[in-house]
Amino acid sequence: MSASDRVKPLIRLVIGSALAAFAVPVPAQPAATGFPIVTQTEDGAPIPRSAGLPYAPKNLPDRIVLTPGADPAREMAIAFRTDTAQAVAEAQLALSVDGPTLEEKAKLVTGTSMPVASSYGPALYHQVRFTGLTPDTVYAYRVKGAAGWSEWYQFRTAAAEAKPFRFLYLGDVQNGILTYASRVIRQAFHAHGDIRLTVHAGDLVGQRDDLDHDDEWGEWNQAGGYNYAIVPQVPATGNHEYVDVVQPDGSEAYRLGPYWPAQFALPTNGADAAKATTYYTDYQGVRFIVLDGTSAINLGTMKAQTDWLDATLASSKANWNVVLFHQPVFTCARPNDTKEIKAAWKPVFEKRKVDLVLQGHDHCYSRLTGEAGREASAKARADGSVQGPVYLVSVTGSKMYRLNDRAGRQPDKVAEATELYQIVDVEPQRLKFRTYTASGRLYDGFDLERTAAGNRLHETTEPTIAARTCSGETGPDGGRCVARGK
Repeated sequence: MSASDRVKPLIRLVIGSALAAFAVPVPAQPAATGFPIVTQTEDGAPIPRSAGLPYAPKNLPDRIVLTPGADPAREMAIAFRTDTAQAVAEAQLALSVDGPTLEEKAKLVTGTSMPVASSYGPALYHQVRFTGLTPDTVYAYRVKGAAGWSEWYQFRTAAAEAKPFRFLYLGDVQNGILTYASRVIRQAFHAHGDIRLTVHAGDLVGQRDDLDHDDEWGEWNQAGGYNYAIVPQVPATGNHEYVDVVQPDGSEAYRLGPYWPAQFALPTNGADAAKATTYYTDYQGVRFIVLDGTSAINLGTMKAQTDWLDATLASSKANWNVVLFHQPVFTCARPNDTKEIKAAWKPVFEKRKVDLVLQGHDHCYSRLTGEAGREASAKARADGSVQGPVYLVSVTGSKMYRLNDRAGRQPDKVAEATELYQIVDVEPQRLKFRTYTASGRLYDGFDLERTAAGNRLHETTEPTIAARTCSGETGPDGGRCVARGK
C-alpha cells in the first residue's frame, strides 16, 4: 500500500469529524473524488465564493508561510498546502549561495501533514521545522508537491544578539482582503525595504462575514504573496479566527477554526490552556508576546494566560517587550473598553514595563499614551515623566467603524475610515514607530527612547498629513463615510 493510500482513510475520518463538529450541511459525496464539498450554510443559503473558484488545492505547493521559532536565530518553520497526492511534508534546505546550485548541498527535511476539508475538496497542510540554524545567516528552501518542487525561497535567521531591524505591524486584514487590503500590504513591502518580521493583530480573515472560509484564506495568502514565504509572520488570533459551533442545547460556542493550526507552524511555548494560539519569540533584542483575547474572554483561559504573560515578561532579557493581541484594552470605536482584558492584563503591562501593546478589533486607528487623555499625557511628558506602555489600535482591511465619544480627547492620535500599516525600526536604545496610509503617506509617528529612568516618548518632527475623520456622512477622502457605528 502506498503512502497516499495509507493517508486516505485518515483524511476521510478527520474530514468527516470536522464537518460533523461544525454542523455544516453538505451534499452527497461526488463520485469523482469521494469527498464532500460544502456549498451552503446551515440555513441553506449559498456560500459566497471568489470569482472563478481560484483556490482549489493543486499538485504544486501554495499558501507557503514562514514563521519564527521561539529562537529565530536558530529555528524557523514553514507551512504549505498541496492536494492529497503529496502525502508527506517534504522540504529542501540549503545555505544560500550566489550561483544556481542550491540543490547540490541541500538537505531533505520532513515534517507533519494534516488534512483540512473545504468547499474545494480535501487538501493536506504540511509543516516543516528548520532547527539547528546558524544566527544571522541566509538560507534557501523549497517545498514539495506531487508534481514537483516549488521555487527556492530565502530567509535570514535573526542575529543572536540585539541588532537593529525593521518590522511591519498590520491591524485587521479581515474584509476586502484581496480587493483592498492587498494594496496596503504590498505598499508596505514595496516602500520600506528589509522588513524582517510581520506581526498581525488578529482577524486575518472574516471567517463568518464575506466569503467561504477557504476563499478568505486563499485571498489572505495571495495578498501577501511571496513576502509571507520569506519574511517570518507573527500572527495573533482574533475573534474571527474562531467559528461559532451550535451545541446540542442550541447554544453557540467558540471553536478555533480548522485553518489556523494548519496555516501557521508556531512556537509551542505558550500558556498551557491556550497552547495553539499563545507564544513568544525573541528577535534581536525584542520579545514579542502573543496572547489570545477571544480564548481568555470566552473560553475561560484568562487566568492561565495572565500568569503565563507575567512569567514570560519576568523572564525576558530583551531590550524591548512588545505584546500582541486582538481585543484592545482601550477602544476607539466601541462604547466601552474591553473590561476583562483591561482588568487582567493592563496591571501586568505596567508592572513589567511593557513598551508597545499592538491590537486590532476596532477598525479605526488609535495611539494612546495615557488613560487620562492626550492633554494630560502631553503635560506629563513636558514635566519629565517617563512613558508607560503605548497602546496602538490599527486596521488594514476595508471594514471601518466610527470613532467613539472618547476618541476626541483620550488618544493622542486617531483616524477613521482609513486603511493603515505601521513600520517599526528597532535599535537597542530607540524604537521608531511610524504609521502610513494605504497610499504611503505618513500619518503618525513617535520615538521611544530607553533611558535609565524609563522610556521617553518623542513625537515625530516629520510632516504628517491632516487628521482623517468623517464629517457627518462625508468621509475623509470626500466621498461617503464608510465607517459605521459600533
